[in-house]
Amino acid sequence: MNDTSPDASPWWTPHVHADRRPRLMLRNAIAAGLRDWFAQRDFVEVETAALQVSPGNEAHLAAFATEVVGADGERSPLYLHTSPEFACKKLLAAGEQRIFSLRPVYRNRERGPLHHPEFTMLEWYRVGEAYESLMQDCAALLTLAATRAGTKRFSFRGRDCDPFAEPERLTVADAFTRHAGIDLLATVTADGGTDRDALYAALVRAGLRTAPDDSWADLFSRVMVEKVEPFLGQGQATILCEYPVAEAALARPSPRDARVAERFELYCCGVELANGFGELTDADEQRRRFVIEMDEKERIYGERYPLDEDFLAALAIMPQASGIALGFDRLVMLATGAQKIEDVIWTPVA
Repeated sequence: MNDTSPDASPWWTPHVHADRRPRLMLRNAIAAGLRDWFAQRDFVEVETAALQVSPGNEAHLAAFATEVVGADGERSPLYLHTSPEFACKKLLAAGEQRIFSLRPVYRNRERGPLHHPEFTMLEWYRVGEAYESLMQDCAALLTLAATRAGTKRFSFRGRDCDPFAEPERLTVADAFTRHAGIDLLATVTADGGTDRDALYAALVRAGLRTAPDDSWADLFSRVMVEKVEPFLGQGQATILCEYPVAEAALARPSPRDARVAERFELYCCGVELANGFGELTDADEQRRRFVIEMDEKERIYGERYPLDEDFLAALAIMPQASGIALGFDRLVMLATGAQKIEDVIWTPVA
């Protein structure tokens, strides 16, 4: 049953569970297949601590805050991690070469058909390998999930995608031109800076909604959500790559064009599934970007999160690597035809 009205039967009611169980068993089968796939390629599964001194430093990321109380009663703030990224990169600095994590993560202010406060993230890293290798991984994992689920098509809200087809590779700039008629890189300077007024004018010409206090990032996101994302991953998966540097706080700049970064996202059926990077290893530059993100967070939400100084210290000795985070629950949704994320979570948050 998929009824979410206030008087609907809870998920633990036997007849509701009986309806949900087939998809949940497919979830288990896909998870087992993923673990086998990584093990066959010499990846080590790691379990990172959920409690961290910083939940991440992206402007629009909202975390769950708590505190640790010492034996002497002293209290120190902690957060539930929004991603295992900082901990995984510390393990790369320690010497691990290929690692993956399939664990719960936590994000506040997020609940809906595609969002849940506690969800499962698949994250993996390859030391010394180009970020294009992660694109190949994504294609393989889409095929694996479909095979384990016994389906030939992914579907969501009337959109279909062939998980066995080679994904389309599309740059963000080309996507803006194709779907919105906007020359995005004309609003990005040679060193990666942004021209807010130029992008604002481009949205006005395209007939898109604007507000006087919109930042460049606000305008970028509006085009993505309204004009680009709905058309991605239809018929075949889309790998949307080469994000502007300003939209890739954790990625290194592209050696081909300093205006863009080694960041890509994977889309199927208009749904964002994964976010991959050629990882930034310049600790000073990372600190600078984090401060910019937290300044923006404070401007919008009136709060900021601390920097993980331990992470920045580890980043200084971390080798070149590529890494990616994939929303496991969303992958299961698409593979099983579920219409909301809670349909594929064993025990949804109340």
